[in-house]
Amino acid sequence: MKKIINDPAAVVTEALHGMAAAHPDLRVHTDPAFVVRADAPVRGRVAVISGGGSGHEPLHCGFVGPGMLTAACPGPVFTSPTPDQIQAAVAAADGGAGVLLLVKNYTGDVLNFETAAELIEADGVDVRTVIVDDDVAVRDSLFTAGRRGVAGTLLVEKIVGAAAEAGADLDTCERLARTVVTNVRSMGLALAPCTVPHAGEPSFVLGEDEIEIGIGIHGEPGRERTRLAPARDLVRMLLQPVLDDLEWQPGDRVLLFSNSMGGTPLVELYLAHGSATALLIERGLLVERSLVGPYVTSLEMQGISLTLLRLTDELIEWWDAPVSTPALRWGR
Repeated sequence: MKKIINDPAAVVTEALHGMAAAHPDLRVHTDPAFVVRADAPVRGRVAVISGGGSGHEPLHCGFVGPGMLTAACPGPVFTSPTPDQIQAAVAAADGGAGVLLLVKNYTGDVLNFETAAELIEADGVDVRTVIVDDDVAVRDSLFTAGRRGVAGTLLVEKIVGAAAEAGADLDTCERLARTVVTNVRSMGLALAPCTVPHAGEPSFVLGEDEIEIGIGIHGEPGRERTRLAPARDLVRMLLQPVLDDLEWQPGDRVLLFSNSMGGTPLVELYLAHGSATALLIERGLLVERSLVGPYVTSLEMQGISLTLLRLTDELIEWWDAPVSTPALRWGR
């Protein structure tokens, strides 16, 4: 294992110290661990909070800031944050207009956020929870019941965060989150696995000419192992299940998000994005918005995921709205 670390047990804490040094516009806490906007709580504004295991950076902490998340809770690598972390983040972020928790559909995340929500409600806070489950690769895995929450989580956080920034109430924010979840689908593949620091060995093993189709973001294997193929064929392998899963109609407006799993260079990512765009146009879909980059990663895993969101005028408005976070910023 070759990694730029000191102690495997201290990776997340030391990374948070580095984040604090790099981004003084955030308040970074390590005990318990959470990151919150410097201006929080903002009176009368809905607090939008997410979190999950570390190793997916910049998700979630890199998306804290104006126009996106109010706070985020990082757990240990690939491990859910604890209820006390979530409670602490809510206490720091709650502006009195309610709290919306955005949770990826992994068993530990769902249970711990659910426990935290019960405790927060007991304190008189209006808290709602929306589960993100955009991965079409599997129905169940060792990590979750039902679909996994993967790269589509970023799109939920951006759209809902923009609405909250503009003063939308809790009902509106929850409705928007559920609208995005209903209309977003993702699927990924790996050319090579990742290595969790405290494990010290790859999460699975692939032959030199093998790829894993349908991987999750915690290093878990996918639903099919096959031979490496040209990019256009790999893109088709990912997009076909996404297109099969929703009733897409010719003329549908979509956002295409081509995401690096951490170890894929941008030259390959843009190449894949071009192939994906061409395939969608072939199917009669209108690619009106795009996002390309390493935004929802799995440590250093070499691979990509493709995400499609069916757009409406309302979703486009909130997607285009200004955002200013460490990892995503435009319009300011």
